[in-house]
Amino acid sequence: MAAPHVSEIADPQGGDVVRRHKLSTRLWHWVNFAALIILLMSGLMIFNAHPRLYWGEYGANPDPAWLEIGSQQGEGYARIAGAQVTTTGVLGSWTDGDGNTQSRAFPSWATLPSNYNLALARRWHLTFAWVFSLGLTFYLVWSLVNGHIWRDLLPGRHEIKPRHIWNDIKNHARLRFPKGAAALRYNILQKTSYIGVIFVLIPAMILTGLTMSPAMDASWPWLLDMFGGRQTARSIHFIAATLLVLFIIVHLVMVLLAGPFNEIRSMITGRFRLPREKR
Repeated sequence: MAAPHVSEIADPQGGDVVRRHKLSTRLWHWVNFAALIILLMSGLMIFNAHPRLYWGEYGANPDPAWLEIGSQQGEGYARIAGAQVTTTGVLGSWTDGDGNTQSRAFPSWATLPSNYNLALARRWHLTFAWVFSLGLTFYLVWSLVNGHIWRDLLPGRHEIKPRHIWNDIKNHARLRFPKGAAALRYNILQKTSYIGVIFVLIPAMILTGLTMSPAMDASWPWLLDMFGGRQTARSIHFIAATLLVLFIIVHLVMVLLAGPFNEIRSMITGRFRLPREKR
């Protein structure tokens, strides 16, 4: 998602150390990283207050839920669309650090705060939702002004051809990553995932989050109409957060496979060593 920066070397080759990311890009990346971790962990604590998801305008314990995480007779379970799996020790019923069995949906190590505190979790969540949203807004405005979106993220015509996409998929599956100066450009899979996250997932999370606010519903009642009710908005919010977690996992795996030292260094110092071409 970070913007590749034009190298100081006119014609960089494999093995050259080039300037890849600007300071503003690196700061934005790490602020986002911290904000997302806090948002996800505090969001799981909020989910623990009512670990059931519904479609429509209303939802309460007697109503049928499409997703539910709970415990029954000491056994944890997750139920999705009627299909139930046992999750004892992971979700629904787990053991805390003192050896006591707890019956909350997500375990304490995954939530913020680690103990049950809905009010404090909401404060963390809403505070860092502002940090994340303002950072994204600045990023979008700045990227439009400097042309980053058009230049680096939007796919060219040749990139959306099925043969080109299939070749990129095969290269990723075989762990064949770009070498030399080609490593400074996004491939079609990266562009597609980044565009999906920036223009679909994150806006969906922000809008559904606003829809769950009674104050926002009073000011902008069209939000409820757009999502078909507050419970549907809550479900979409959870699904979008899950997809965002999957994106982060894939992102981290790709960093490990591409060379974690070089990749992380480029996001800290801005300097990146171009992978050497095979001779």
